[in-house]
Amino acid sequence: MSEPMISIFCRWPEPGEAKTRLIPGFGPEGAAAIYAKLLAHTMEVCRASGIAFELRVTGAPVDRFKARFGADLQVVEQGGGDLTDKLSRVPAPAIVIGSDCPGLTPQVLKDARDTLSTKPAVIGPASDGGYYLLGYNEPADFAFADMEWSTDSVFAETLKRFAARGIHPAVLPELSDVDTAADLDDWPEFLP
Repeated sequence: MSEPMISIFCRWPEPGEAKTRLIPGFGPEGAAAIYAKLLAHTMEVCRASGIAFELRVTGAPVDRFKARFGADLQVVEQGGGDLTDKLSRVPAPAIVIGSDCPGLTPQVLKDARDTLSTKPAVIGPASDGGYYLLGYNEPADFAFADMEWSTDSVFAETLKRFAARGIHPAVLPELSDVDTAADLDDWPEFLP
């Protein structure tokens, strides 16, 4: 079985477009600066894990991401459609993550990879009811289709969908992602 690749879903840190829920507290420029730091942190964590990774990008051309974050990066356009469509394009085996989880560590990624050597799926719950990581050995389109994203039921609904197929994902420790100014209280190093 081939080793999973990590796919980091991210957007260009454009003021007014990135981390819009942070704009009331930090303004468009500040929110974009916070997001750029979070994305850089996510890439550092992936590099330190030793696991192959790619950026799945939107908001700017591939070359612009490479110019800012590293010419050595593997960068792929997310493509059109909604989040369901974009996630469904990631080939298995995969570990899919976002780019706004400051508590993510290389060990968490290694644990996810190692889990996939014995389990069909692994999930990392986020404190807001979503998830910060989903790993799978076989295509998991069913976990994305018609999902009501950005709600506090995404994690529970995802588990139900796997269970309906007789799959019981291993569950990683819960982590928090950054959506609001209050989410940064424990992470001042990401402030603009």
